Amino acid sequence: MFSKATEYALRAVIFIAQKSSEQEKLGLAEIAEAIHSPQFFTAKILQKLTLHNQVISSVRGPNGGFYITDAAKQKSVKSIVEVMGEGDLFDKCVLGLNRCSEKNPCPMHDQYKPIREDFVTLFEHQSIEEMAQEMNSGSFFIRNE
Repeated sequence: MFSKATEYALRAVIFIAQKSSEQEKLGLAEIAEAIHSPQFFTAKILQKLTLHNQVISSVRGPNGGFYITDAAKQKSVKSIVEVMGEGDLFDKCVLGLNRCSEKNPCPMHDQYKPIREDFVTLFEHQSIEEMAQEMNSGSFFIRNE
């Protein structure tokens, strides 16, 4: 559904929200290992997520690393997808048709509409903090083995 970059971004943000604070920053290697992503690829993703402190924040230097503020933890999971440039997936036709609409529907439009609405609701109403808390319960995972 999402690109590999967005999948890793979702995992990285959840991990950072779960394990970091402004006092306890995480390093690139630790994040990459935790989400099972190549370090170089993870660095590019984190660079995008830290641009203008949109989702996560970073500090350079010997005591530096990545963290997420309490305010950013309140953002929706959808905000991560949007920062990664895939926000259009929430509005896109399931068949990829440009002209699909209520007035000009594709063959799957009516069946897919409630699914898309549920999908959007899930990503809009689930906060980063809620995802991190679910991870802390020990019942969920974010790493492929």
